[in-house]
Amino acid sequence: MPRKIAFQGEPGAYSHEACREARPDHEVLACETFDEVIAAVRGGVAELAMLPVENSTYGRVADIHRLLPESGLHIHDEAFLRVRISLLGLPGTALDDIREVRAHLVLLPQSANFLRAHGIKGHAAADSAGAAAELAEHRTPGEGVLASSLAGEIYGLEVLASDIEDHGHNTTRFVIMGREIDLTRRGTDAMMTTFVFEVRNIPAALYKAMGGFATNGVNMTKLESYMIDGSFTATRFYADIEGHPDDPAVARALEELDYFTNNLDILGVYPADPRRYM
Repeated sequence: MPRKIAFQGEPGAYSHEACREARPDHEVLACETFDEVIAAVRGGVAELAMLPVENSTYGRVADIHRLLPESGLHIHDEAFLRVRISLLGLPGTALDDIREVRAHLVLLPQSANFLRAHGIKGHAAADSAGAAAELAEHRTPGEGVLASSLAGEIYGLEVLASDIEDHGHNTTRFVIMGREIDLTRRGTDAMMTTFVFEVRNIPAALYKAMGGFATNGVNMTKLESYMIDGSFTATRFYADIEGHPDDPAVARALEELDYFTNNLDILGVYPADPRRYM
């Protein structure tokens, strides 16, 4: 049987597109929530999970950093997807026939200039791929959808205009997660290490904990904090660094970090996606 990769959303979602691009040899499994994606992999229904963690325009994906440390899964790879927005319509519809469009709330402001230029009114939908499925089912005249071209392919809609986003840099970063951690060096590019930690409740603990990365020349590309269980005194940090835990400089930095933390958990060691440096 083919291996499966699970994602959150309807078929045709951008997460689905990321699955097809990064794991074309896997069968996709659509799930309603992130929790269901994680449960599918933990339960053995799917081998891998495709989870979005941040977007170049809108920042981190809500709740995902809370879910990852408790997921019991580990990061195997990262994948960057350029978000290309298409205006989809029913077959035989012309662009001038479209009076309104439906799309996920984040896509509407990204296409504001195009919609304004064509006198099209936007309406928020829970899911862009889901909106495409509904248009294909209800066949509402004069209505379009902003979604991926993949959604048009799946639901039999025509691409009336492509790459209509206002800015050409909109990219979403995903992590591909599995049940087992893989600490081997893979690929020819740089390695990344992702971990979470909680600092000890002592003065300047975070400052001292971060000092080891600076003195050892380890580049930290991401550091974010969030509260644990609603407490204002317990803070967890999520971090990405360049390098492998076996690298001498990284090993020294992690050893120093461990001294100033209550716990330190490595979520994954994986090759850097080449698009990270573009």
